[in-house]
Amino acid sequence: MSSSTTPTTPSVLLNAGVQMPLLGLGTYKLVAPDDVYLAVDAALVAGYRAFDSAACYENEAIFGRALKDLLPKHGLTREDVFITSKLDPKDQGERAMEAALHSLSQLDLGYIDLYLIHWPGTESLAERDQRNPGNRAQSWATLEELHAQGKLKAIGVSNYTPAHMRELVKSCKIPPAVLQVEFHPELCQTELRSVCEEYGVCFQAFSSLGKGALVTDPVVMEVAKSCERTPAQVLLRWAVQQGVPVIPKSSNPDRIKDNARIFDFTLSDTDMDRLSALDRGHKYCLDSSEVV
Repeated sequence: MSSSTTPTTPSVLLNAGVQMPLLGLGTYKLVAPDDVYLAVDAALVAGYRAFDSAACYENEAIFGRALKDLLPKHGLTREDVFITSKLDPKDQGERAMEAALHSLSQLDLGYIDLYLIHWPGTESLAERDQRNPGNRAQSWATLEELHAQGKLKAIGVSNYTPAHMRELVKSCKIPPAVLQVEFHPELCQTELRSVCEEYGVCFQAFSSLGKGALVTDPVVMEVAKSCERTPAQVLLRWAVQQGVPVIPKSSNPDRIKDNARIFDFTLSDTDMDRLSALDRGHKYCLDSSEVV
């Protein structure tokens, strides 16, 4: 990251040797060009330097254009931002190379900072289909090849279980840099986090607000009131205070700005414990535990 990265966005060093900001903007369901431009502009002003997209979000081209237009406006270059995209589950296996190159071309930003296998299964196959492991292994070999060429600066996975992670680490040439999964106080992911720690993989959160359900949780609201913050800020702070990067999604400029204000306060140990005690293994998003 260059020196123009704002001090409000600390980063983590990935095992691939690149720095990834602890805060990024999620772009799921952001597809209208005007919405994308507005969100990216607001995010850059608020100090975001990471942006998370995916082939299946169908916004890579719009998003790439928005960044190209807006970076100079804010005195920034391509090197100042960290871009993530992901392999569509329908392209798992032999179509992975074509799909990854398509993402590179859609974004049109020269390279992708982090490229993830979005899902351990293949869209056209049943969860228990024995071809799933071979397909994701083939996808991973493709990612390794593109990483070696410098087109993907870091490679990783999303929605993998501990079993998927162990299988990958046993067979890969290049270890995954990141595992991106659902993570919030109701889903503390203890086993997955320890697997990541063991293998030197950065554990990254999505759905930090539990698809919005957790902002009205009584404990979250009480903690927010006591530290004069919004429930969303408290939930995001709970993650980053544990060194877990977050990618909250919003198209609302005020909320984007609010969500960035998570590095100028600290939750007490008591509050952290109260929030972690909400853990009940609850998933608001798709569950990949049945994928062989």
